[in-house]
Amino acid sequence: MQEKANLKELIVISGKGGTGKTSLLGAFASLAKDKVLCDADLDAADLYLILEPEIKERQDFQEGHKAIIDHDKCTECGLCRELCRFNAISPEFIVDPIDCEGCGVCVYFCPEDAIDFPIKTCGELFISETRCGPMVHARLGIAEGNSGKLVTLTRKKAKELSEKRGLNLILTDGPPGLACPVIASIAGATGVLIVAEPTLSGHHDMDRVVELANHFQIPAYVCINKFDLNPKMTETIEDYARDKGLPVMGRIPFDPLFTEAMVQKQTIIEYDGSSNAAQVVKEIWEGLSSSL
Repeated sequence: MQEKANLKELIVISGKGGTGKTSLLGAFASLAKDKVLCDADLDAADLYLILEPEIKERQDFQEGHKAIIDHDKCTECGLCRELCRFNAISPEFIVDPIDCEGCGVCVYFCPEDAIDFPIKTCGELFISETRCGPMVHARLGIAEGNSGKLVTLTRKKAKELSEKRGLNLILTDGPPGLACPVIASIAGATGVLIVAEPTLSGHHDMDRVVELANHFQIPAYVCINKFDLNPKMTETIEDYARDKGLPVMGRIPFDPLFTEAMVQKQTIIEYDGSSNAAQVVKEIWEGLSSSL
């Protein structure tokens, strides 16, 4: 119980994709001790590209339903096609699994009970080992939506794994944006690190995420990636963060080494730990680890 009480979880998020969240989280994975890694960015789960996890356990994730017409029972009365607001049923009375939203109207009103409504398997969850420690991650099926439930399950498994192994830190790569997956990824977290870009849209994106973190009363920290591409906007974002009472953890310079490291399936710390970019990331991690 003591381990559970001391458990800390840092979520790295951003207002949009492509800001460098995964590269930064991977670097933290190389620096932090005694932690569990969690990839909750399920629409673009790519932390595995850097850490090359060896899958030890896997389980199907099931959510929602899809309609399937039993042609042995169907009389082709057309009521299901008439009622379907998503136009998911063809003139041949075949349900398009991509267009079907699983609302169940056709199932409920079918006079012949000719429509099955099985629960669907829409993804997989994995527990793996990496060179940087244990990792929980998942993969959505093709064209499957991310409602946040799989994010919640992924985080739950990460907490269970941390308690099982006596590890008191979870590092989570969160989804970008503001939608349900983001809310599911930050709820109950110890803190969130917001990665911002020094552009006008980056400032706006960060503002929205700050409001979300404030709404859930989660301590937020800020760092700016590729700060030197627009120093003036960097200063504007830092001033904004300070006005909001948010600690600015550091400025990360633009450096092709991040891309080179990813191509080699390494973190920036592993690829060139003596580089200026790596040193800045180390300082950011030191500040975060002492603040959590």
